Amino acid sequence: MTFTRTPPKQKAKKIAREIKKENPDYNYISDLFRHIRLELDIPKEQKPKKLPYVPTEEEIHRFYRAVWDAKNMKHMLIIKTLIYTGARVSELINIKIEDVDFDQCQIRINQGKGKKDRIVPFPVEFKEVLAMHVQNMKEKGAKHLFESSWKRAYTDRGIRKVLESYTKAAGIEHSISPHKLRHFLFTWLKRKGIGDAFIQPYSGHESRQSLEVYSKLSLKDAQREYAEAMKKFPI
Repeated sequence: MTFTRTPPKQKAKKIAREIKKENPDYNYISDLFRHIRLELDIPKEQKPKKLPYVPTEEEIHRFYRAVWDAKNMKHMLIIKTLIYTGARVSELINIKIEDVDFDQCQIRINQGKGKKDRIVPFPVEFKEVLAMHVQNMKEKGAKHLFESSWKRAYTDRGIRKVLESYTKAAGIEHSISPHKLRHFLFTWLKRKGIGDAFIQPYSGHESRQSLEVYSKLSLKDAQREYAEAMKKFPI
């Protein structure tokens, strides 16, 4: 037996007209369709989880060589900040100059994923060049750590385009996205023997197990572990 289904877009318009007068918000719509699914006894489909692609050290070397050859200091600093801190691109573009703590070699991430704040470290070797950049940005009257020539914070899309251009220049098959740099950092730290309990607070990931263990550790200890490992970082 075959069924004729109304196209989803057409059905959505009909439902929207019906409930528009109730002034629905996101939570209401989400809850509504959850109840519709339960009423129709439709099980929630679990999408198979694929392991993310993590660039190799050789690819990271090639990628950064392309960045170095371009001699664009701002791009170099953006990419190093991403790969040293593991910040998400949405977090990077919102970092303000005042969020950088040069005494502790840390950057405060405000309202990261899940609307949570956290602290991320950067290597002491990166301190001097980042400080020079910050001074330059202050003299230009900037508020954000990275701003375009029009004194506007970079966009998510803008950062991704920058990375795409260097991926192509390096001749790398897999696109080196901001998230892949993040994966590389945490995978690399893991290979160097840094435990989840130390990585978790920097990554912004939450799991009951790592949070339980981390509650017994101090951020100072985590910073020490990170600093020691980063002395051997490939770039």
